Amino acid sequence: MGRDKKVLIFQGGWDGHEHALVAASFAAIMEKHGYLCEIHSDQKILLDRDHVMEMDLIIPCWTMGDIEPAARENIAKAVAAGCGLAGCHGGMCDAFRNDTEWQFMTGGQWVSHPGGDGIHYQVNIRHGSSPILEGLEDFEVCSEQYYLHVDPAVEVLATTRFPVVSYYHTSNKPVDMPVAWTKFWGNGRVFYNSLGHHDDVFEKSPQAQKLMERGMLWAAEGRQYALDHGLTTERFEK
Repeated sequence: MGRDKKVLIFQGGWDGHEHALVAASFAAIMEKHGYLCEIHSDQKILLDRDHVMEMDLIIPCWTMGDIEPAARENIAKAVAAGCGLAGCHGGMCDAFRNDTEWQFMTGGQWVSHPGGDGIHYQVNIRHGSSPILEGLEDFEVCSEQYYLHVDPAVEVLATTRFPVVSYYHTSNKPVDMPVAWTKFWGNGRVFYNSLGHHDDVFEKSPQAQKLMERGMLWAAEGRQYALDHGLTTERFEK
């Protein structure tokens, strides 16, 4: 008999994002694939290292705010051991702006969304760069277009072209800004998707929904891989 596969979702922070709706939607997706999901509306559970270390996937849905160093360290240790980390929009890469270790682990940090909400833009799939992208095609969304500072080590899965609207950055050359990426943290897999300002972004775009679903599953599968291959964190320790 196999072990239970577990997902921990914590939601909250700045109320300009639909954290509770996004958390519920992501839990429903993962439950469909046989994962046991728990949703927390505070960060207390993150201080229980033993519990956090049992997870296959952690999904943060928490914009801005702060995190206790001990809680962040527990997540970092769990991910390094093989637990996945996956999230979207400000819920992952605009969480805990003062915590640079969090940004190091997640792979990027939001800095602006020129034009605000309601911007029509295209998401361009980087074909052939990952099995997550198999069969996906470019698609359009209407949402906030995130400008991020990004870790050069990430594997970019999708991009969007800036500028779309005029702002101070338009003095520069056009750039292809990452929308979704993967990276590793120790033995753990990390997936991020900058879409998700409103929960219905994924409902309105089947391609966006598939990208998010596949990314979460890819991240979650890393723990079993680490267990099956006897991977430890010894070689990563300082």
